[in-house]
Formats: sequence, C-alpha cells, structure tokens
Amino acid sequence: MRLFLLLLLFLLINPNHLFSQIFDVKANYVKREVYIPMRDGVKLFTAIYLPKDSSVKYPVLLNRTPYSVGPYGADAFPERLRPSDLFARDGYIFVFQDVRGKSMSEGEFVNMTPQKTSKKSKLDVDESTDTYDCIEWLLKNINYHNGKVGQWGISYPGFYTSAGMIDAHPALIASSPQAPICDWFTGDDFHHNGAVYLPHFFGFFYGFGQARLKPGPGSWKSIDYKTTDGYKFYLELGGLKNINNYYNHSVAFWDEMTQHETYDSFWQARNLRPHFKNIKPAVLVVGGWFDAENLYGALQTYKTIEKQSSKTTNSLVMGPWVHGGWGRGTGEYLGDINFRHKTSWYYRDSIEYPFFSYYLKGKGDWKLPEAIMFETGSNLWRKYEQWPPKNIEEKKYYLNEQGNMNLSSSGNNYDEFISDPNKPVPYMVNCDLGMTREYMVADQRYGARRPDVLVYQTSISTQDQTFAGPVKVNLKVSTSSTDADWIVKIIDVYPDKMPNDTINGKAINMDAYQMLIRGEVMRGKFRNSFEKPEPFVPNQITDVNFEINDINHTIKKGHRLMIQIQSTWFPLVDRNPQKFINIFEAEANDFVKATHRVYRGSTVTFLQIK
Repeated sequence: MRLFLLLLLFLLINPNHLFSQIFDVKANYVKREVYIPMRDGVKLFTAIYLPKDSSVKYPVLLNRTPYSVGPYGADAFPERLRPSDLFARDGYIFVFQDVRGKSMSEGEFVNMTPQKTSKKSKLDVDESTDTYDCIEWLLKNINYHNGKVGQWGISYPGFYTSAGMIDAHPALIASSPQAPICDWFTGDDFHHNGAVYLPHFFGFFYGFGQARLKPGPGSWKSIDYKTTDGYKFYLELGGLKNINNYYNHSVAFWDEMTQHETYDSFWQARNLRPHFKNIKPAVLVVGGWFDAENLYGALQTYKTIEKQSSKTTNSLVMGPWVHGGWGRGTGEYLGDINFRHKTSWYYRDSIEYPFFSYYLKGKGDWKLPEAIMFETGSNLWRKYEQWPPKNIEEKKYYLNEQGNMNLSSSGNNYDEFISDPNKPVPYMVNCDLGMTREYMVADQRYGARRPDVLVYQTSISTQDQTFAGPVKVNLKVSTSSTDADWIVKIIDVYPDKMPNDTINGKAINMDAYQMLIRGEVMRGKFRNSFEKPEPFVPNQITDVNFEINDINHTIKKGHRLMIQIQSTWFPLVDRNPQKFINIFEAEANDFVKATHRVYRGSTVTFLQIK
C-alpha cells in the first residue's frame, strides 16, 4: 500500500510522465490528410488530427515545418501529438503542414523565405500569407473548432511561427516561436558575425539542402566522413572552397552563400526583425541558454517585438537547455553541469500548457511575469517584469597585466600571441564531426593552457554576483596581417577544491573546473560594418567592439570570472586565413601565421543585478 501511495504521489507531481506512458493517440483522435490551396494556387500537404469526441468545440494548434509531417497515410499515427501530451489529453485540433516545396507539398522551397512588404497580387506570397491561407481554410473546412488558433514551432518551424504572426489572421490568438531563426548572417545557426559555424552547416545542409526531384516523404542524405575525428576531417578538408568536393554543387544554398560573403540584399531580405511590427497574437518566445543553434534568434525575436510592437503581450522563457531541450527530456543537466531541476518538465507543465490553455480555451489565469529565466550558477528560476531586469548596473572589467581582470585599468602595455590557422585551437578536447552541443558548458582548461589563448581572471569572489543581460566587448587590438577573428569566451572558474558532483550515477570531479558560460566570434573585417568589410592596417591599434548574447549566471562566492581571447576555435568556427580576402575563395597558401595583440584599455562589460 505504501509503495502504491508513493507511486501515485510521483505521478501526480509529474503528470507529463503519467500521461506520456498511457495516452493512445489513435484511440482518441481521427486523422485527415488534405491539400490546402494557397492564394497562388500551390497546394500544401496538411495532416489534421481531430478529437473523436465531437460534443466539444476545440482550438487549433498549428505547426508548419520543412522537416516532414510524417507518418504519412490516413491510418498512420505518431506516438505523440506535440508539443506535449498535456494538449492531446485536454483536447485540441492538431494541424501539421509541410511548407511549400518540402516533403509532400507542392511549390518551390526557399530558405528563410523573404518577407514581402507589398502584396499587390495573388502571386505575392510568403510564409505569413501561407499561414493566413491555411488558417482561413481550416476555419471553413473542419468541424467543431472554437474559432481560435495557436501556432508553435522549434527552430526552423519557429521561423514559420514568427512569420505567421506578421499580418496575422484574426483567428491566430497565440504564437510561440521557440528557438526561431531570425537572421542567418549575424547570429543564427551557422553564421555568427560573418564567420561560418562549419560542422553545423556542413552536415545539416548536406542532407537538408539537397534538391527535391518531386513531392514525396523524401530521405535524408548523409556524408561518409571516413573518420570520427572532426578536427582532422575539417583541417584536411582545407578552405571553404573545397566543400564542393563533397557537395558537388548539389546544395544550391551553399553556392548562393558563397556568392554573398557580406551582409548584402540576399541576407537582409532573410532578416525577419524589421517586420515584427503591430503583432496581434499573444507571444511566448522560448530559448535555451545553451542552445548552440538559435540562442540569438530567441533573444532577438523577443527584444525586437518589445521595441517595435510595444502593445503586444510578449513573454520570454529561457532555460538551461540545448536546442529544443525544453520539448524533450528532463533538462536536468548538460555535459558535466548539473542544474538540479527537471527544468523541461517545469516548462511544459507550468508555462507552455497554461499559456495556450489561457488564450485558446480561456482556462486558468495567465499572470506569469514577462520574463521567466533560469539562473545558471545558482540553478534557480527567476521571474522579471522585463528583460534585461530593471535593477541592474554596468560592471566594466579591464584586461590588465599578468592575466588580471579588474574594475580599473592599469598600465599601457599589451599581451600578444601567435595565431596559426594551420594549427587552430580546438573548441573541444575531442572534436566530433558534428557540432557537439556540450561545448556550450565544457571545461575550458585545455584552452587556458595554450600559448595562443590569452587568459584574464578576477580575484576570488567574496560574494555571489549575478550577471543578467548581454555582454559588451570593447577590444583594442592589432595584428601583423590584414584580418583576424576575435573570439571571446566568458568562463566561471570553480574553486580548486570542490565536492564531486553526480550525474546519472557517475561522479564528476569539479575541482578548478572552467565552465564556459558564453563564447562568441567577431570576424575582424566586419568590425565596423557587415555590409562593407575593412582590412586591418598591420600593427595599427584598432577598436573591435561587439555584443555577446545574453547570460543569466551567478558567479558564486569562492569562484572567479574569467575571460579567454583567441583567434581560432576549430572546427566550430571556420578558419580565417588572416589575410583580407574573400574567405570562400581562400587557397591553402592564403592561410598565414600572424601576431595579434590585445592592449590595455580593452574591456568586457556585464550587467550585474544590484
């Protein structure tokens, strides 16, 4: 009896996990597969799951995706109807749609479809018009809906969710773009401040970017790397121009990308941010602090809506998650870092489900504050009325002699290192072929021991210090050549003696651990403009200023704050030849050693909670 009561208590505390084990989609839903016509005549394949109980009116949950809405077939059902089992049990009409040009839908696929500001004819279509037309058809052609629609999506489907809330259909009441792409040149996915995130792009687009010969379920093409050593593979690959030795010009987007090295009209047209105006649906933006793919997109989407559509109900949730981690698993840990909470369960049960329930069903009372943020380091959920929070002050650290980082500047000297793109600094101790998601919290001691990595740190903290918001980097640098990447890493240095942690029964030694909090690259030639790159004048002191994505982290008493600066981070970031050339065209002999200097007066500025 006692065991039964304990089990019952566990299930009541964790309803998601009770429901996920016993809910039978096929027993409770019927499925329709239809082609929905868009205004230009193109028809999009759509799978609709309707509750069998027709005595109640239900809201619609829409997900538009380039990744297939399978399983296909009127009798083929998925194991789960996402975003979580709570919705399926409560009763929603689930709609999943292949976007144009993907899987079973008609039309031509365009990466990050440019948003059209003028729509004078039925041929002027984009993802907002496709979403509008889909919703209009659903309201006219499915039974027992309540007239309210919600849209959600993670990653690329997050982009389609963001586009859907621009000039939205009146029935679209609630939108949740999760890890949404918003600008593929400046910070999302495979492009950071003009630099290419090589292993992420290479593997993803080799499969995703292949041309579709005809509509159909399709299959994902994979690469035969002939090794498991990512560092070796990408170094032997050589310059970016050699990617077509593998792609063989079968990935049109790569060829387009190489023709647009700067932030020209091609990339600017794929920036959704200028269009986030007069947003009518309530918005819940979701992201992960350790999302190696679309952290930038989540933060920028929220901030831009705040700025350009101030009357919109706009909320932000950030947890200690990898890409999409809030939608699966428990979110308790990443790599060697233990967050000590089932953060993903909390999000699905206490944030996502109540948000849609309130706006689409009128259930509950959505009174959560505007920003619900997990604070790493202290491992606590925080709630704020705005983001960044109100009660913050700038804390500017100067990079001084002997690797010290202080609140005042000392001396007029510099630190220097020799950067060799043919022997680049690895981004992980062991580099896999893909982008290893654990790098976002990985121990950085291996880097601190390299002669081509500069290290600065504070004295031991005598009290907890919490930093919340973006980090400003203002470097004074010089190089003996004409270009260089500047990579800045923010690190939490643990005390020399720490109790072992335990993750999944495994003891983790945390003595002197250097936890990466955030890292970012600035391709030097874009330091003043992404549209008009400029060379460095050899050995001339030059300002390199940029912003690093937000953090929400506590440096605990007894810890130190560390900054590492380097010019290679391989193969995560493609190698800069360190010559002012079009890097997509660089030959082997273009990659040269260079001496880089970081001068006193360089600063890194944090926003600290008072």
